[in-house]
Amino acid sequence: MATDYDAPRKTEEDAESIEALKERGPAKGSSGLDSEDADNPSFAIGGTDLSGVELDIVVLPQQDDEFTCVSCFLVRHRSQLDHETDLGPVCAECSA
Repeated sequence: MATDYDAPRKTEEDAESIEALKERGPAKGSSGLDSEDADNPSFAIGGTDLSGVELDIVVLPQQDDEFTCVSCFLVRHRSQLDHETDLGPVCAECSA
């Protein structure tokens, strides 16, 4: 059977307005995280007092085989070095 790809897929009665979609809310299959927050999810802890909690974080200095890219300011391994500029090293991702 031939398919006419130029034919409208929905009639105007079937189509929902943007306002109706906004009122309906997020889809059941979607998570509550935005794409920006997917890497750093946060969780509500319900009013727990955390003022007395200490976090131990070890920060290592830049190693001899690492550099800081002058474009993205990320610390990268020397294998990701693309080229040096007057300002400093540039990683392969920023020069692409």
